[in-house]
Amino acid sequence: MIDKFVSSVTEAVADVRDGSTVMIGGFGVGQPVHLIDALIEQGATGLTIVANNAGIGRAGLARLLELRRVRKVVCSFPRTADPVVFDELYKKGEIELELVPQGTLAERIRAGGAGVAGFYTATAYGTKLAEGKETCEFEGRHYVFERALHADVALIEAWQGDRWGNLTYKEAGRNFNPVMATAAKLTIAQVQHKVDLGSLEPNAIATPSIFVNRVVHIPYGDPK
Repeated sequence: MIDKFVSSVTEAVADVRDGSTVMIGGFGVGQPVHLIDALIEQGATGLTIVANNAGIGRAGLARLLELRRVRKVVCSFPRTADPVVFDELYKKGEIELELVPQGTLAERIRAGGAGVAGFYTATAYGTKLAEGKETCEFEGRHYVFERALHADVALIEAWQGDRWGNLTYKEAGRNFNPVMATAAKLTIAQVQHKVDLGSLEPNAIATPSIFVNRVVHIPYGDPK
């Protein structure tokens, strides 16, 4: 019997290795906060983090940075409402940043999950973000070639999940989570609601079970 639920967040992230590339879902909402905290406790270091931002305040992702566990961040918004940790590390030269426009970031992740090597986009052409990248011209417009992004691990948050690992999302909580699930060798999902196999409406399943390796139930939030 297939059952991808594990007993705890500690068990879920136990084998994340030093030097891993880790995608972390979330964009205002939908961040796997419990899995991030478990990763902090687990102790993996030398990580490359792919996320929408570089953390807020001194909790969660920012705490992971503050503990010097992250060598590089690939994100769209390194400076958020309270970017104190990233700012401190970056000014000291203690962390590397790869800045990627948000739409380009999402598409690079999607390309990684689709098995596409990369794509051309007009975004960032003629700016510092295009330096060192292949460019070309199509029908009089200039484009930059962006490579696909892959990860060793994706930590995501979903609304509902069954024991096979089929996942649904609630409203804006969907954001980066589904594309990250496809682009990692190991996808770990925290879900707010554990549901019976077969109870999910097929058309509502945004992440099919084939892309999910482990699920951990974190019961919080409105059950409706």
